[in-house]
Amino acid sequence: MDDLAKFLVARVADDHHAYAYVAHTLSGEALLDSHLPMLDLTEQLAEAHRPMAPSDPRSAGLAYALRVLAQSYAEHPDYREEWRP
Repeated sequence: MDDLAKFLVARVADDHHAYAYVAHTLSGEALLDSHLPMLDLTEQLAEAHRPMAPSDPRSAGLAYALRVLAQSYAEHPDYREEWRP
């Protein structure tokens, strides 16, 4: 599961760079309706899951949520089929 969390954090970083480029190119108003809050939440969830013990009752639900969120990156070459929910 740690690999999935790392994958999601890396994809979020990529998306943040893309949004920064758009903001620089088109002005900051381009980000008003962006997905930045969702990207930040995804990163927070991935980071929260890393130190969580498998015995933690929240672990299974959070792992499932991360697999669902990762589906939006299913076309990325580093995505693994075993991560599908």
